Amino acid sequence: MARGTNRLALRRAVAQPANAAFDGRRGPVSAPRRIDALDQGIIEALQASGRESFRAIAARLGVSEATVRARYARLCDDDILQVVGVTNPLGLGFEQALIGLKTTGSPQPVADEIATWAEADYVVVTAGQYDLVVEIVVADRRELLELTNRMRELDGVVSTETFLYLDLVKQLYDWGTRP
Repeated sequence: MARGTNRLALRRAVAQPANAAFDGRRGPVSAPRRIDALDQGIIEALQASGRESFRAIAARLGVSEATVRARYARLCDDDILQVVGVTNPLGLGFEQALIGLKTTGSPQPVADEIATWAEADYVVVTAGQYDLVVEIVVADRRELLELTNRMRELDGVVSTETFLYLDLVKQLYDWGTRP
């Protein structure tokens, strides 16, 4: 996959390079919108099993399959829901790390740039010791070194600290929704 073309990543639209395949569905994460009990039921069902059929979800929630299908589409369009197969990168032979970055000034330009990189699967602006936290997945340690050097060369980056993942002990996506 070419750099910056991960069409499934939640990221700012302005961070997309001009030649990236941006379909408008994965832009900035905005303020949460209100969801009702039906949306909540659909989300929780898909968090438990992303392969569950709309028909089964509809039967459990007491609505039509068409209603579940329409609500699902709206939840996806609103960047609230994304159903994917989640893997353990370490189990597939990749290296995975979390990198904390300190910046001068606003961290947003650095976040926007890193968000275009295919190796970055998680980019957040944070409060605390680091201005940004970035999770990356790379083929090997050589690529990790090259990537951290690339980060250090970005305008505004003061320092980085890398936390290499040795083992993935727990990774869940079934926290439900807020009432």
